[in-house]
Amino acid sequence: MANVSVYNMEGKEVDKIDLNDAVFGVEVNEHLVHMSVVQHLANKRQGTQKAKTRSEVSGGGKKPWRQKGTGHARQGSTRAPQWKGGGVVFAPVPRDYSFKLNKKEKQAAVRSALTSRVQGGKLIVLDELKLNEIKTKEFKKVLDNLKVSKALVVAGTIDKNLILSARNIPTVRVSYVAIETEGDVKEVKSIINVYDIMKYDTVILTKEAVANIEEVYA
Repeated sequence: MANVSVYNMEGKEVDKIDLNDAVFGVEVNEHLVHMSVVQHLANKRQGTQKAKTRSEVSGGGKKPWRQKGTGHARQGSTRAPQWKGGGVVFAPVPRDYSFKLNKKEKQAAVRSALTSRVQGGKLIVLDELKLNEIKTKEFKKVLDNLKVSKALVVAGTIDKNLILSARNIPTVRVSYVAIETEGDVKEVKSIINVYDIMKYDTVILTKEAVANIEEVYA
């Protein structure tokens, strides 16, 4: 079981925490991590590219010259691909690039990505991360205290002040894994994904986020 330090917003170590090996100490499956990243990028593609084939370009109804006796190669249309203004061979058409991974594969990929961050010493746990107002300067001060510049910050609740404070920093992304309880029903709201975990140099989790992640992904 990995034991990591817990820091406060001033960058000082205040505690230690044991991370659940079922989430943060699994065997890293590089194939699933790769497939999850590919899926994320593929699902973001618009797929709206289009070019015309020879059947779609205008003109070219007349044979440019007679079949034999000219010394030229035979030609049936000026809109064939080898002609200027002709159609494109195997022209791209609008299509959907997205594909699916099943739920267990997605969860296993997230566990592998988080484990790789722990093994690489690129995971920081904060006791809490709360801002009293929307202030990018205050959020940047927290990052400077932690000596971090490019980071994925994962909160345990949907904190509007935190999300908006980080919005203008291009090297930082704020995600969350929140569990909302209404009666006996628990609803998980999460925007954490493998692509973001692997993209940013450091992953910063609040203690609340760690608890929620362990409950969701264990």
